[in-house]
Amino acid sequence: MHICKAKNYQELSRKAANFIAAQVILKPASVLGLATGSSPIGTYEHLVKMYENGDLDFSQVTTVNLDEYKGLSGSDRQSYRYFMNTHLFHKININYSNTYVPDGTEQDAEKACSAYNEQLHKVGPADIQILGLGHDGHIGFNEPSDHFEDETHCVDLTETTIQANKRFFESEADVPRQAYTMGIGTIMRCKKILLVVSGSDKAQILKKVVQGPVTSQVPGSILQFHPDCTIIADEAALSEMDI
Repeated sequence: MHICKAKNYQELSRKAANFIAAQVILKPASVLGLATGSSPIGTYEHLVKMYENGDLDFSQVTTVNLDEYKGLSGSDRQSYRYFMNTHLFHKININYSNTYVPDGTEQDAEKACSAYNEQLHKVGPADIQILGLGHDGHIGFNEPSDHFEDETHCVDLTETTIQANKRFFESEADVPRQAYTMGIGTIMRCKKILLVVSGSDKAQILKKVVQGPVTSQVPGSILQFHPDCTIIADEAALSEMDI
């Protein structure tokens, strides 16, 4: 793991955007694995500015997203498809047909996961997979469990995750209880990993991920085994690290 320290969220976002921009410039037809949530919003804002300034061209890029809530359509304001459209896709010159997110409207979990796995196999391992980190150590929606899942699967969201995400919904009752998520195996097969972590509330779990034992009870700890994993974190998130 390579750890890159940023002073604050703004600097973290700029450094993460530069990391991704370099990939797109060097390989215009890159496959980018994307994440949602509060952590990458600043990164996407910087990427949009680079595009608007004429410094980035996304026309040949393909994207695959980590996850989607089961039961939400792409037009739902809380869906991750809507999030990506709002924060990135509708603001750059990407070919929309080359942006992939699990189908949250498919109620048959086996069918939904199989379809997304097939798409992931077609586009190949992502050149870079962007990840955020949950308070319980989850990456994507791979929650703490007794094993690491290989490919796309349906997960029951933990109470910790539900509580963390309820701020995006009108009430806790509106938070979906299940999601489709890319598996740990798929994530680990990506060529590069970029983990962005911000805030003192993530300091304890980040330390476990980086310096604790590798265990499926802390899913993000598996990243210790990835050959090309970069962590960009601000000072607050790194405050408990032994570095």
